[in-house]
Amino acid sequence: MAIISDFHEEEKNESQAKASPSSSCPQPSAFSAKFDPSNPIDFLEKVFDFVAQESEFLGNEAAEKEIASMVRAAKEKKKKKREEQRASEERLKAEKRLKEEKVEAKQEKDEKREDEKEGNGLRVPNKGNGLDLEKYSWTQTLQEINVIVPVPNGTKSRFVVCEIKKNHLKVGLKGQPPIIDGELHSAVKPDDCYWSIEDQNAVSILLTKHDQMNWWKCLVKGDPEIDTQKVEPENSKLSDLDPETRQTVEKMMFDQRQKSMGLPTSDELQKQEILKKFMAEHPEMDFSRAKIS
Repeated sequence: MAIISDFHEEEKNESQAKASPSSSCPQPSAFSAKFDPSNPIDFLEKVFDFVAQESEFLGNEAAEKEIASMVRAAKEKKKKKREEQRASEERLKAEKRLKEEKVEAKQEKDEKREDEKEGNGLRVPNKGNGLDLEKYSWTQTLQEINVIVPVPNGTKSRFVVCEIKKNHLKVGLKGQPPIIDGELHSAVKPDDCYWSIEDQNAVSILLTKHDQMNWWKCLVKGDPEIDTQKVEPENSKLSDLDPETRQTVEKMMFDQRQKSMGLPTSDELQKQEILKKFMAEHPEMDFSRAKIS
């Protein structure tokens, strides 16, 4: 009985071995080679030697084309990766450059603001002898003030609130807090003032000064003030003035230039001339302690 049992056991083991799929499939071979980046050809030779020994792939007529196709695909993949990396680096550089430009622009703006402020807190006037503020800008001549107030695009005149009084100006949009609401620097002639909408995105206001012999330091009291000594009137318009007004304006311009250079004004020069003449006429008198005020 023992012999018969051993025979059946061996037969069973043989039949299981024949039925097992793993017994009919070739076992994968191990490939081992070190890759030297300075000599990639040597590594590829070992790869092809291994493939030739372990398979019939290289004997296939299409093998060379398939290998060439894989090389091209690898090159394209490498090229694409480099382009993506280059694009990423350029993007980072551009972002860094933009950030630096923003910082520089802010610094320049801050420096400009500081430069515009003088020791007495006055600002340098804009090209129109006024000032550019956050919510509006204004310019001036000796006779007039022009104010520009930006408003939303498409604004109609019926939506604007503009009240011009002798010593007060109020500008804004209906249903909203006023943009300008304060006491004017000096009096104006309300009947000679007017406002209009420009390009449906700005309110333009013309104010006629009551005193046309002085420059305004600000539009409304409480706003930043300009240094009127740095005002530069247009010489081309002096010819339009009557002789008396022109003489007054030219005198003001001369005095402003003299003050900016630390020199005596026209009135002070005149006093000096009078004193010199008087001293020449009275040599017997002691003028060592005389002062010109």
